[in-house]
Amino acid sequence: MYSRPGKVAIFEQFAADGINTMFGNPGTVEQGFLDVLSGLPGFEYVLALQETVAVAAADGYARAAGAPGLVQLHTGVGLGNGIGMLYQAKRGHSPLVVIAGEAGIAYDAMDAQMAVNLVDMARPVTKYATRVVHPESLLRTIRRAVKIAMTPPRGPVFVALPMDVLDAETTEPATPSTIPSRAVVPVPEELDRAAAALRLADNPLVLMGDGVSVSHAQAELTRVAEALGAPVWGVDNSEVNMDATHPLYRGQLGHMFGEHSARIVGAADAVLIVGTYVFPEVFPSLDSPFREGARIVHIDLDEWEIAKNFPATVALVADPKPTLAALAERLERDGAVPAGIPAGPGWTRTRPADDAPMIELFAAELAAHGGDDLIVFDEALTASPGLLQQLPARNPGSYFLTRGGSLGIGIPGAIGAKLARPEARVVGFTGDGGSMYTVQALWTAARHDVDAKFVICNNHRYQLLDLNIEQYWRERGIEPHEHPDGFDLSRPEIDFAALARSLGVPGERVQKPDEVAGAVQRMLAHTGPYLVDLVTG
Repeated sequence: MYSRPGKVAIFEQFAADGINTMFGNPGTVEQGFLDVLSGLPGFEYVLALQETVAVAAADGYARAAGAPGLVQLHTGVGLGNGIGMLYQAKRGHSPLVVIAGEAGIAYDAMDAQMAVNLVDMARPVTKYATRVVHPESLLRTIRRAVKIAMTPPRGPVFVALPMDVLDAETTEPATPSTIPSRAVVPVPEELDRAAAALRLADNPLVLMGDGVSVSHAQAELTRVAEALGAPVWGVDNSEVNMDATHPLYRGQLGHMFGEHSARIVGAADAVLIVGTYVFPEVFPSLDSPFREGARIVHIDLDEWEIAKNFPATVALVADPKPTLAALAERLERDGAVPAGIPAGPGWTRTRPADDAPMIELFAAELAAHGGDDLIVFDEALTASPGLLQQLPARNPGSYFLTRGGSLGIGIPGAIGAKLARPEARVVGFTGDGGSMYTVQALWTAARHDVDAKFVICNNHRYQLLDLNIEQYWRERGIEPHEHPDGFDLSRPEIDFAALARSLGVPGERVQKPDEVAGAVQRMLAHTGPYLVDLVTG
């Protein structure tokens, strides 16, 4: 039987699964398998200067590729650094396979330096967490991790790898992981129930999320919305689940306060929820925001999220794509729409006025010159509405929004997306506050010559916190006053262009409207990473 050390066999397993890129930050207890990796042709180790960057870049890679993003962390201290981004990956259902070394099973009783229960640390922020304890189960465990990460609802998984297990010999063969299909459709009777609940509603509504994108169900969702004549709102909606210029698309529900969602959904007499949960606000409504007697149809492959907070009339654990297609057939056959689809001209981009916000001017110039293969990775936050006004999310795979509440994904997420889609032009937007969580990712872009572009929307403060505390004041009848000094980022001034250059990435500051066009042209023309510090406030 073919025998080799586990540290060699693990890369055979990655190769069997088509995984040839690892994002990581090295450590002593991982040195054995990293030594093997350094001699492997065709396998790239993308070095990050901090583990948060490694996880965030792998998240961007996984989202853009629709495939596992492989991350190596350094035992408990590295896992601790990556926890925030792992939370974001879990909330966003990113299929990450995260591995971390440890000193070895032989040292379990010693309570030695850096000893920690890695599985217990990882469990709250992953879909599955485990530890390999025998060399003959190493590859089986990796295959299980890949399967769990990629099976909808997708999510990050964690595997602890003791050094002595990796050094030991194994005869276990490397074979491709099995990803079970969940392309299931409800039985006809359940589809009939769903159609009956939605048919001839006076005020129907559709709520959609990223389960639509994972299922590639954008066309089917649009077909159902048109059959119902129902406006469509995004909920936990961070990818292109429907063309944002479609006349039925209404935008995103808020992510902070349940009262905002309640105002939008409260009048609907029939609600179709697809590929998301309700509701993902930080301060959600404890009372049902739905009108009394409203008929709720919820379709998702994540049974945990269906009717988690509010009851559903029809609850279908099913693949959105074939299920929506079957539902559309029933609605079209039965003539669900009394008044038809709202008519309107096709969307056209309106050139912003010369005194428009800087983000709109920049986005308009990028839209004019970015090309059809443009991918936007959006962590612009308070600048995002202006960005999307000129660059609406239209084509699947062309737009990725931050999710999960962890700042710092804008720069490394764009790096990962570019590595996954090297033929595309990738531009990552972030804020001045968010950028400083992971600004060292620019060094990774320079080291690996990742031809992504980065735009920092620089308003000199955590403006989202300004908006949130103003809401807090209104709710409690507190007179408006100066925002907390801790929200201010203007003292001392951060020179982002100089900072980028110090990390190997050329950059420039743009402060005036007449500087925008030239900056966009220089950014797009430059070969390699490039940063624009766009002063927006």
